[in-house]
Amino acid sequence: MDLGISGKTALVTASSKGLGFGCAQALAREGVNLVMNGRSADVLERAAESLRAETGVSVTAVAADVTTEAGRDKLLAAAPQVDILVTNAGGPPPGMWKDWNRDDFIAAFDANMLTPISLIQATVPGMMDRGWGRVVNIPSQSVKAPIPVLGLSNTARTGLTGFVAGTARQVADAGVTINNLLPGLHDTDRAKSLDEGVVKAQGITMDAARAARMATIPAGRYGTVEEFGATCAFLCSQFAGFIVGQNVLLDGGGVNATI
Repeated sequence: MDLGISGKTALVTASSKGLGFGCAQALAREGVNLVMNGRSADVLERAAESLRAETGVSVTAVAADVTTEAGRDKLLAAAPQVDILVTNAGGPPPGMWKDWNRDDFIAAFDANMLTPISLIQATVPGMMDRGWGRVVNIPSQSVKAPIPVLGLSNTARTGLTGFVAGTARQVADAGVTINNLLPGLHDTDRAKSLDEGVVKAQGITMDAARAARMATIPAGRYGTVEEFGATCAFLCSQFAGFIVGQNVLLDGGGVNATI
């Protein structure tokens, strides 16, 4: 299927690895030129070069902390025209409700709510002027079903989905869609970090920790970055213009809900 986005330009944050890289790779394979972002210049450049070599698209790598104003300014300067925006950021650390103070919440809001909102505000007006645009945010399945040990993430990411719910319906008539793609358990560094926490807390092996978590997923496995990226690419496609303000779960059935 030709997704109809070849030649467009996508800005994908936190895309040197994990789900962000999966999205960047899927878009590149559709002929989309990329502006990629990550904090580690070496890791980011290796990821960018791998996509240049595989797909032949233009890939600009911008090493910056996108959760800061200076980092966002640097990133946006490298992407004067953005047709597709994919916002992604690592989640805040796990813990329990009594562990966090105000500074912890502010840091979570900056990374997982205010940063994507700022990027949306910076790029969507241009999309509207051109009559076409796609925004896909990557929060978490926790906005549908909160995860107790990820309270900081639950709070910040749910705030982002609230912003999207209203905003998406205000810009759709200009040909711009904004949606959220909600990952469940995927085989990424983030999942490994959380599994390591279980290993330490319960004194079990990594294999046992992973097996226990896989048992909670009806699909019986972790998701892959490739299938996540493919879903992201479809939401960015010419066929997704009637999908507006939605929270699309990609969790192997992990969230047990009728609606």
